[in-house]
Amino acid sequence: MTKAEIVAEIASKTNIEKLTVQQTVESFMDAIKKAMAEGENVYLRGFGSFVVKQRAEKTGRNISKNTTIIIPAHNIPSFKPAKVFVGEVKNKVK
Repeated sequence: MTKAEIVAEIASKTNIEKLTVQQTVESFMDAIKKAMAEGENVYLRGFGSFVVKQRAEKTGRNISKNTTIIIPAHNIPSFKPAKVFVGEVKNKVK
């Protein structure tokens, strides 16, 4: 499902203009991205958690040049679905 399909579905269910729904969805995603860029986690009860994970510094290899490189410590975004969400997906039989 794409963002456009999500916007269309929300617009049809709520009878709100697609442009308004699109702006709302974009604002929602921007708020999550901004919070995570600042190191904050975002918790949506019943859906899941957007968390910032820290990766430690490690040694890697550049196989084309056969050299060792150091990969610095960094943060990455991660999503952990809620138990309710996982249960709904697991129990859905096609």
